[in-house]
Amino acid sequence: MKFLVQLARLIVALTFIFSGFVKLVDPLGSAYKFEEYFGADVLNLEFLIPYVIPFAIVLILVEIMLGVMLLVGYLPKLTVWSLLGIMLVFLFLTWYSAYYNKVSDCGCFGDAVKLSQWGTFYKNVVLIVIVLLLVFRVKDIKPLFNVNFSKWVTFLSFFVFLYLTYHVLVHLPIIDFRPYAVGKNIPEGMEYKGTEEPPIHDFYLESNEGEDVTDKVLAGENVLLIIANTLSKSDENGFSDIKNLTDKALDKGCHVYLLSSSSNEEFIALKNKYNFNFEMLFGDETTLKTIIRANPGIVKLNKGTVTGKWSWVDAEDVKL
Repeated sequence: MKFLVQLARLIVALTFIFSGFVKLVDPLGSAYKFEEYFGADVLNLEFLIPYVIPFAIVLILVEIMLGVMLLVGYLPKLTVWSLLGIMLVFLFLTWYSAYYNKVSDCGCFGDAVKLSQWGTFYKNVVLIVIVLLLVFRVKDIKPLFNVNFSKWVTFLSFFVFLYLTYHVLVHLPIIDFRPYAVGKNIPEGMEYKGTEEPPIHDFYLESNEGEDVTDKVLAGENVLLIIANTLSKSDENGFSDIKNLTDKALDKGCHVYLLSSSSNEEFIALKNKYNFNFEMLFGDETTLKTIIRANPGIVKLNKGTVTGKWSWVDAEDVKL
Protein backbone atom coordinates (compact mmCIF):
# COMPACT_ATOMS: atom_id res chain seq x y z
CA MET A 1 0.00 0.00 0.00
CA LYS A 2 2.83 2.40 0.81
CA PHE A 3 4.22 1.91 -2.68
CA LEU A 4 0.83 2.79 -4.19
CA VAL A 5 0.61 5.90 -2.03
CA GLN A 6 4.07 7.07 -3.14
CA LEU A 7 3.22 6.35 -6.78
CA ALA A 8 -0.06 8.28 -6.42
CA ARG A 9 1.83 11.10 -4.74
CA LEU A 10 4.28 11.29 -7.65
CA ILE A 11 1.56 11.16 -10.32
CA VAL A 12 -0.56 13.90 -8.74
CA ALA A 13 2.42 16.11 -7.87
CA LEU A 14 3.92 15.98 -11.36
CA THR A 15 0.50 16.50 -12.98
CA PHE A 16 -0.16 19.62 -10.92
CA ILE A 17 3.38 20.96 -11.42
CA PHE A 18 3.19 20.43 -15.18
CA SER A 19 -0.34 21.84 -15.43
CA GLY A 20 0.61 24.86 -13.31
CA PHE A 21 3.87 25.50 -15.17
CA VAL A 22 2.41 25.53 -18.69
CA LYS A 23 -0.13 28.07 -17.45
CA LEU A 24 2.44 30.00 -15.37
CA VAL A 25 4.46 30.81 -18.50
CA ASP A 26 1.30 32.26 -20.10
CA PRO A 27 -1.05 33.56 -17.35
CA LEU A 28 -2.96 35.80 -19.76
CA GLY A 29 -4.05 32.67 -21.63
CA SER A 30 -5.65 31.38 -18.43
CA ALA A 31 -7.20 34.79 -17.79
CA TYR A 32 -8.83 34.73 -21.23
CA LYS A 33 -10.13 31.22 -20.48
CA PHE A 34 -11.68 32.36 -17.19
CA GLU A 35 -13.23 35.29 -19.05
CA GLU A 36 -14.87 32.71 -21.30
CA TYR A 37 -16.11 30.68 -18.31
CA PHE A 38 -17.50 33.76 -16.57
CA GLY A 39 -19.38 34.90 -19.69
CA ALA A 40 -23.15 35.19 -19.84
CA ASP A 41 -23.56 32.04 -21.95
CA VAL A 42 -21.50 29.81 -19.60
CA LEU A 43 -21.57 30.52 -15.83
CA ASN A 44 -23.12 33.98 -16.14
CA LEU A 45 -20.69 35.53 -13.65
CA GLU A 46 -19.81 38.59 -15.69
CA PHE A 47 -19.19 40.68 -12.57
CA LEU A 48 -15.99 38.64 -12.10
CA ILE A 49 -14.59 39.39 -15.57
CA PRO A 50 -12.66 42.54 -14.46
CA TYR A 51 -10.74 40.34 -12.00
CA VAL A 52 -9.78 37.48 -14.32
CA ILE A 53 -6.05 38.29 -14.35
CA PRO A 54 -5.51 38.27 -10.54
CA PHE A 55 -7.89 35.30 -10.30
CA ALA A 56 -5.84 33.38 -12.89
CA ILE A 57 -2.53 34.24 -11.21
CA VAL A 58 -3.73 33.09 -7.77
CA LEU A 59 -5.19 29.85 -9.10
CA ILE A 60 -2.06 29.06 -11.14
CA LEU A 61 0.22 29.68 -8.15
CA VAL A 62 -2.00 27.58 -5.89
CA GLU A 63 -2.03 24.74 -8.41
CA ILE A 64 1.72 24.60 -8.97
CA MET A 65 2.54 25.12 -5.28
CA LEU A 66 0.26 22.27 -4.22
CA GLY A 67 2.17 20.07 -6.66
CA VAL A 68 5.51 21.15 -5.18
CA MET A 69 4.28 20.74 -1.59
CA LEU A 70 3.00 17.23 -2.30
CA LEU A 71 6.25 16.28 -4.01
CA VAL A 72 8.49 17.45 -1.14
CA GLY A 73 6.01 16.43 1.58
CA TYR A 74 5.43 19.84 3.16
CA LEU A 75 2.22 20.17 5.25
CA PRO A 76 0.74 16.96 3.78
CA LYS A 77 -2.71 17.19 5.43
CA LEU A 78 -3.29 20.74 4.23
CA THR A 79 -1.93 19.81 0.80
CA VAL A 80 -4.06 16.73 0.11
CA TRP A 81 -7.30 18.31 1.39
CA SER A 82 -6.60 21.41 -0.71
CA LEU A 83 -5.95 19.18 -3.71
CA LEU A 84 -9.27 17.42 -3.15
CA GLY A 85 -11.11 20.75 -2.89
CA ILE A 86 -9.60 22.19 -6.06
CA MET A 87 -10.18 18.92 -7.94
CA LEU A 88 -13.87 18.96 -7.01
CA VAL A 89 -14.16 22.46 -8.46
CA PHE A 90 -12.35 21.37 -11.64
CA LEU A 91 -14.56 18.28 -11.86
CA PHE A 92 -17.74 20.35 -11.77
CA LEU A 93 -16.46 22.87 -14.33
CA THR A 94 -15.31 20.21 -16.78
CA TRP A 95 -18.55 18.22 -16.37
CA TYR A 96 -20.59 21.39 -16.93
CA SER A 97 -18.55 22.28 -20.03
CA ALA A 98 -18.83 18.79 -21.48
CA TYR A 99 -22.49 18.14 -20.66
CA TYR A 100 -23.74 21.51 -21.88
CA ASN A 101 -21.06 21.87 -24.59
CA LYS A 102 -20.09 25.31 -23.31
CA VAL A 103 -16.29 25.61 -23.48
CA SER A 104 -14.50 23.55 -26.12
CA ASP A 105 -11.15 23.55 -24.29
CA CYS A 106 -10.91 23.96 -20.52
CA GLY A 107 -7.30 25.16 -20.69
CA CYS A 108 -6.26 22.63 -18.01
CA PHE A 109 -2.84 22.29 -19.62
CA GLY A 110 -2.76 25.73 -21.23
CA ASP A 111 -1.94 25.59 -24.94
CA ALA A 112 0.58 22.78 -24.44
CA VAL A 113 -1.85 19.85 -24.43
CA LYS A 114 -5.36 19.90 -25.87
CA LEU A 115 -7.99 17.51 -24.51
CA SER A 116 -11.59 16.96 -25.54
CA GLN A 117 -14.34 18.10 -23.18
CA TRP A 118 -15.19 14.59 -21.98
CA GLY A 119 -11.54 13.58 -22.04
CA THR A 120 -10.79 16.39 -19.59
CA PHE A 121 -13.69 15.35 -17.35
CA TYR A 122 -12.58 11.69 -17.23
CA LYS A 123 -9.00 12.80 -16.53
CA ASN A 124 -10.28 14.69 -13.49
CA VAL A 125 -12.32 11.68 -12.33
CA VAL A 126 -9.15 9.56 -12.35
CA LEU A 127 -7.20 12.26 -10.52
CA ILE A 128 -9.88 12.58 -7.83
CA VAL A 129 -9.75 8.83 -7.19
CA ILE A 130 -5.97 9.06 -6.80
CA VAL A 131 -6.25 12.13 -4.54
CA LEU A 132 -8.81 10.31 -2.36
CA LEU A 133 -6.23 7.57 -1.82
CA LEU A 134 -3.80 10.25 -0.63
CA VAL A 135 -6.42 11.72 1.70
CA PHE A 136 -7.08 8.36 3.35
CA ARG A 137 -3.38 7.48 3.54
CA VAL A 138 -1.97 10.91 4.32
CA LYS A 139 0.05 9.41 7.20
CA ASP A 140 2.26 7.74 4.59
CA ILE A 141 3.25 11.08 3.02
CA LYS A 142 6.54 12.06 4.65
CA PRO A 143 8.94 14.95 3.89
CA LEU A 144 11.26 14.13 1.01
CA PHE A 145 14.38 14.54 3.16
CA ASN A 146 13.45 16.50 6.27
CA VAL A 147 10.93 19.17 7.30
CA ASN A 148 13.36 22.09 6.92
CA PHE A 149 14.35 21.01 3.41
CA SER A 150 10.69 20.70 2.37
CA LYS A 151 9.85 24.08 3.89
CA TRP A 152 12.67 25.97 2.16
CA VAL A 153 12.08 24.30 -1.20
CA THR A 154 8.42 25.34 -0.93
CA PHE A 155 9.20 28.96 -0.05
CA LEU A 156 11.94 29.35 -2.67
CA SER A 157 9.72 27.77 -5.33
CA PHE A 158 6.94 30.22 -4.53
CA PHE A 159 9.19 33.27 -5.03
CA VAL A 160 10.67 31.83 -8.24
CA PHE A 161 7.18 31.21 -9.63
CA LEU A 162 6.05 34.67 -8.53
CA TYR A 163 8.96 36.28 -10.38
CA LEU A 164 8.27 34.21 -13.50
CA THR A 165 4.65 35.34 -13.44
CA TYR A 166 5.70 38.99 -13.20
CA HIS A 167 8.25 38.58 -15.99
CA VAL A 168 5.88 37.02 -18.52
CA LEU A 169 3.15 39.56 -17.77
CA VAL A 170 5.54 42.46 -18.42
CA HIS A 171 7.17 40.85 -21.45
CA LEU A 172 5.83 37.73 -23.23
CA PRO A 173 5.46 34.02 -22.38
CA ILE A 174 8.88 32.39 -22.04
CA ILE A 175 7.53 29.32 -23.88
CA ASP A 176 5.02 29.82 -26.70
CA PHE A 177 2.84 26.77 -27.36
CA ARG A 178 0.54 28.53 -29.82
CA PRO A 179 0.57 28.13 -33.62
CA TYR A 180 1.84 31.73 -33.95
CA ALA A 181 5.13 31.08 -32.15
CA VAL A 182 8.39 32.40 -33.60
CA GLY A 183 9.41 30.15 -36.49
CA LYS A 184 5.85 29.10 -37.34
CA ASN A 185 4.48 29.74 -40.82
CA ILE A 186 0.91 31.03 -40.67
CA PRO A 187 -0.21 29.90 -44.16
CA GLU A 188 1.07 26.38 -43.39
CA GLY A 189 -0.83 26.47 -40.11
CA MET A 190 -4.01 27.25 -42.05
CA GLU A 191 -3.73 24.21 -44.32
CA TYR A 192 -6.10 21.29 -43.90
CA LYS A 193 -4.48 17.88 -43.58
CA GLY A 194 -7.18 15.32 -44.12
CA THR A 195 -10.33 15.96 -42.07
CA GLU A 196 -8.48 17.43 -39.11
CA GLU A 197 -9.09 21.10 -38.43
CA PRO A 198 -5.87 23.11 -38.87
CA PRO A 199 -4.30 24.80 -35.82
CA ILE A 200 -5.00 28.20 -37.42
CA HIS A 201 -8.57 28.45 -38.68
CA ASP A 202 -9.67 31.99 -37.87
CA PHE A 203 -6.88 34.24 -39.18
CA TYR A 204 -8.55 36.88 -41.34
CA LEU A 205 -7.58 40.49 -42.00
CA GLU A 206 -9.82 43.12 -43.52
CA SER A 207 -9.10 46.68 -44.63
CA ASN A 208 -11.20 49.66 -43.68
CA GLU A 209 -12.94 49.35 -47.06
CA GLY A 210 -13.95 45.76 -46.27
CA GLU A 211 -11.35 44.16 -48.54
CA ASP A 212 -9.83 40.80 -47.57
CA VAL A 213 -6.09 41.53 -47.33
CA THR A 214 -5.05 38.32 -45.52
CA ASP A 215 -3.10 36.85 -48.44
CA LYS A 216 -1.47 40.19 -49.23
CA VAL A 217 -0.11 40.58 -45.69
CA LEU A 218 1.02 36.96 -45.45
CA ALA A 219 2.81 37.15 -48.81
CA GLY A 220 4.77 40.27 -47.90
CA GLU A 221 8.41 40.49 -46.90
CA ASN A 222 9.51 42.55 -43.89
CA VAL A 223 6.02 42.98 -42.47
CA LEU A 224 5.70 44.61 -39.06
CA LEU A 225 2.38 44.11 -37.29
CA ILE A 226 1.37 46.23 -34.32
CA ILE A 227 -1.33 44.21 -32.58
CA ALA A 228 -3.74 45.95 -30.23
CA ASN A 229 -6.63 43.53 -29.83
CA THR A 230 -8.84 46.22 -28.27
CA LEU A 231 -7.67 49.83 -28.47
CA SER A 232 -9.74 50.94 -25.49
CA LYS A 233 -7.89 48.38 -23.32
CA SER A 234 -4.43 49.00 -24.79
CA ASP A 235 -1.65 50.35 -22.60
CA GLU A 236 -1.30 53.86 -23.99
CA ASN A 237 2.17 54.17 -22.48
CA GLY A 238 3.30 51.86 -25.25
CA PHE A 239 2.23 53.92 -28.23
CA SER A 240 5.05 56.46 -27.94
CA ASP A 241 7.56 53.61 -28.23
CA ILE A 242 5.48 52.12 -31.06
CA LYS A 243 5.65 55.45 -32.90
CA ASN A 244 9.46 55.52 -32.74
CA LEU A 245 9.70 51.90 -33.86
CA THR A 246 7.28 52.19 -36.78
CA ASP A 247 8.95 55.34 -38.10
CA LYS A 248 12.28 53.47 -38.22
CA ALA A 249 10.58 50.45 -39.80
CA LEU A 250 8.98 52.55 -42.54
CA ASP A 251 12.31 54.23 -43.26
CA LYS A 252 13.82 50.76 -43.77
CA GLY A 253 11.08 49.74 -46.20
CA CYS A 254 8.98 47.57 -43.88
CA HIS A 255 5.25 47.17 -44.47
CA VAL A 256 3.59 48.32 -41.24
CA TYR A 257 0.00 47.66 -40.15
CA LEU A 258 -1.93 47.93 -36.93
CA LEU A 259 -4.26 44.99 -36.29
CA SER A 260 -7.24 45.50 -34.01
CA SER A 261 -10.85 44.49 -33.48
CA SER A 262 -11.74 48.09 -32.62
CA SER A 263 -13.54 50.55 -34.87
CA ASN A 264 -11.68 52.66 -37.42
CA GLU A 265 -12.92 55.78 -35.60
CA GLU A 266 -10.98 54.74 -32.49
CA PHE A 267 -7.87 54.17 -34.59
CA ILE A 268 -8.19 57.55 -36.33
CA ALA A 269 -8.24 59.27 -32.93
CA LEU A 270 -5.13 57.34 -31.91
CA LYS A 271 -3.47 57.96 -35.27
CA ASN A 272 -3.97 61.70 -34.98
CA LYS A 273 -2.73 61.75 -31.40
CA TYR A 274 0.54 59.94 -32.16
CA ASN A 275 0.91 60.91 -35.82
CA PHE A 276 1.04 57.32 -37.04
CA ASN A 277 2.04 56.80 -40.68
CA PHE A 278 0.29 53.47 -41.23
CA GLU A 279 -3.24 52.11 -41.46
CA MET A 280 -5.33 49.73 -39.38
CA LEU A 281 -6.56 46.32 -40.46
CA PHE A 282 -9.50 44.65 -38.77
CA GLY A 283 -9.02 41.23 -37.13
CA ASP A 284 -10.93 39.01 -34.74
CA GLU A 285 -10.29 39.91 -31.08
CA THR A 286 -9.81 36.31 -29.92
CA THR A 287 -7.40 35.61 -32.79
CA LEU A 288 -5.35 38.70 -31.98
CA LYS A 289 -5.20 37.71 -28.30
CA THR A 290 -3.96 34.30 -29.39
CA ILE A 291 -1.26 35.70 -31.65
CA ILE A 292 0.43 37.74 -28.93
CA ARG A 293 -0.09 38.25 -25.20
CA ALA A 294 0.55 41.98 -25.23
CA ASN A 295 -1.66 44.95 -25.96
CA PRO A 296 -0.03 46.52 -27.88
CA GLY A 297 2.33 43.83 -29.10
CA ILE A 298 4.74 43.63 -32.02
CA VAL A 299 5.02 40.78 -34.54
CA LYS A 300 7.44 40.59 -37.45
CA LEU A 301 6.58 38.44 -40.48
CA ASN A 302 8.47 37.40 -43.56
CA LYS A 303 6.30 35.69 -46.19
CA GLY A 304 3.93 34.52 -43.48
CA THR A 305 6.61 33.16 -41.15
CA VAL A 306 6.79 34.69 -37.67
CA THR A 307 10.36 35.92 -37.27
CA GLY A 308 9.94 37.85 -34.03
CA LYS A 309 7.51 38.79 -31.27
CA TRP A 310 7.85 41.50 -28.64
CA SER A 311 5.78 43.31 -26.05
CA TRP A 312 5.69 47.09 -26.46
CA VAL A 313 7.93 47.22 -23.37
CA ASP A 314 10.69 45.69 -25.50
CA ALA A 315 10.14 47.86 -28.58
CA GLU A 316 13.78 49.01 -28.48
CA ASP A 317 14.90 45.37 -28.87
CA VAL A 318 13.02 44.84 -32.15
CA LYS A 319 15.37 43.92 -34.98
CA LEU A 320 14.22 45.45 -38.25
